[in-house]
Amino acid sequence: MTNHKNGDRYSDDFRKMVVDLYHSGQPVKELSSEYGVSEVTIYEWIKKFTPVELEDGSSMTLDDYRKLQKQMHKLQGENEILKKAMAIFAKK
Repeated sequence: MTNHKNGDRYSDDFRKMVVDLYHSGQPVKELSSEYGVSEVTIYEWIKKFTPVELEDGSSMTLDDYRKLQKQMHKLQGENEILKKAMAIFAKK
């Protein structure tokens, strides 16, 4: 349990451990009282770290999806810049 400047009180490893315990059958209420984390927070972690199966048989967590989406938007921006640069150099 490490404090970070951005307000995160718990490391991702700790969060994933709690989610794994939930998936192994421990109730959220029990996890909440044992680790001193609110039930609402544990449910948010479950949503964030539980993999969802995709059509192609692979799986991805909500966190992974958000990271990919962020990367895609960055690449789209870079692509637009390159298109504009190509148009400028094509005129010369």
